[in-house]
Amino acid sequence: MDPTELASIVGKQVFDLGTSMAPGIPVHPSHPPYVFTLQRRHGDTPRPGGLSSANELIVMCGHTGTHLDALGHFARDGVMCCGLQAADVQTGGKGLRNLGVERVDPIVRRGILLDVAGAEGVDVLPNDFAITADIAQAVARAQGVEVRAGDAVLVRTGLMRRWLDPAFLDLTNGQPGVTADCAEWLAEVGVFLGGADTMTFEFIPAHKDDLPVHGLFLVDHGIYILENADLESLAAAGAHEFVLVTSPLKFVGATASPVRPLALV
Repeated sequence: MDPTELASIVGKQVFDLGTSMAPGIPVHPSHPPYVFTLQRRHGDTPRPGGLSSANELIVMCGHTGTHLDALGHFARDGVMCCGLQAADVQTGGKGLRNLGVERVDPIVRRGILLDVAGAEGVDVLPNDFAITADIAQAVARAQGVEVRAGDAVLVRTGLMRRWLDPAFLDLTNGQPGVTADCAEWLAEVGVFLGGADTMTFEFIPAHKDDLPVHGLFLVDHGIYILENADLESLAAAGAHEFVLVTSPLKFVGATASPVRPLALV
């Protein structure tokens, strides 16, 4: 690599968009909780020279913390992305035989932050705030950015400020997020990934469990979804365009994987 090119990368400011993983973190009610224990402690198995080691046991769902949904996470009427039959893909008891998260290549993409909460002049959008295509496009114009094919588009609602608040998990009163028409617009543009600082990415009406955007993105258009991204530092810096670097763990047959996305500005 040319030294100039290396300097241009090394000199960039790096924003960590991942949440910490610890017992008690919020996990969607439909997924199992995060469990961590120090399985072996220092002193349990003495080694020559006074050395010792410790290790842990971690039990969790792939949809824990900041995570990437694989295309195999959703199906409609038993049909997954690319017309695959879910019954065939999940047969065998060892995860998905296709569309698992291990098939996602490392992601290095142009990233766009649509700071909707900032545009609305609030710290956190209200639960009933639906981010339509018109709203998302207006935010992009106000920020001076253009959403392009292949982009990773991250939407800030501000809800990450309540990450450790029990209210973060209470979806009965709804959750701010993108609507189906906004997802259709992003799909028409040809984005690679859509994400947010919320548990389910999309708008959740009160007392409903509809997830149409998951179907539109994962099943109909083959677009990945990033959830529970911590966008606060990125928004505070006013960074609306960046390089997104992340990669899921190669959990074979899994429907998702925790990730630690980095934004290079």
